Amino acid sequence: MTRSLVRSVSGSLGFVLFGGPTIVAGLVPWLLTRWHADHQPLVLRLLGGVVLTIGGLLVIETTARFALQGRGTPAPWAAPERLVARGSYRFTRNPMYVGVLALIVGQAFLLGRGILFAWAAVAWLIFHLFVVLHEEPGLRRQFGAEYEGYLRTVPRWLPTTTRGPFRRRPDPQARRSQ
Repeated sequence: MTRSLVRSVSGSLGFVLFGGPTIVAGLVPWLLTRWHADHQPLVLRLLGGVVLTIGGLLVIETTARFALQGRGTPAPWAAPERLVARGSYRFTRNPMYVGVLALIVGQAFLLGRGILFAWAAVAWLIFHLFVVLHEEPGLRRQFGAEYEGYLRTVPRWLPTTTRGPFRRRPDPQARRSQ
């Protein structure tokens, strides 16, 4: 493994384990509930487990993509060097945030605690404002036309059936150099 890749992987893991996702989907829900559950029908607890699993898989997949394909981390101060538009990023521009929100919603169903649904809504608003006011303008500057094409093809939050997954156009320069 190259030194750059090791830095990307360790930085991504560090950010997820000790930073944003763990704070937003772990520490804050714990502070709000202390993991105390209200009576909840089995079907809702099972739904919570499914949503938690999906959220966890999204966070893991997106973290790995940032490190391995983007050569960076999910942390805003060590962003990927390359536009990540594969995997779940083909269907939504923000699958890591969606994964974190799914973790919170899954906990809300599992524990039967309405306060966690409220926290999910607040967290989404914070994510949305951060994405619109900080991330997207920075990505436009960094990746230019490639990111503009991505914006036109892939929805910000929820996948739709009206647009297909993002596909990069072949780079004519890359073809000439082969």
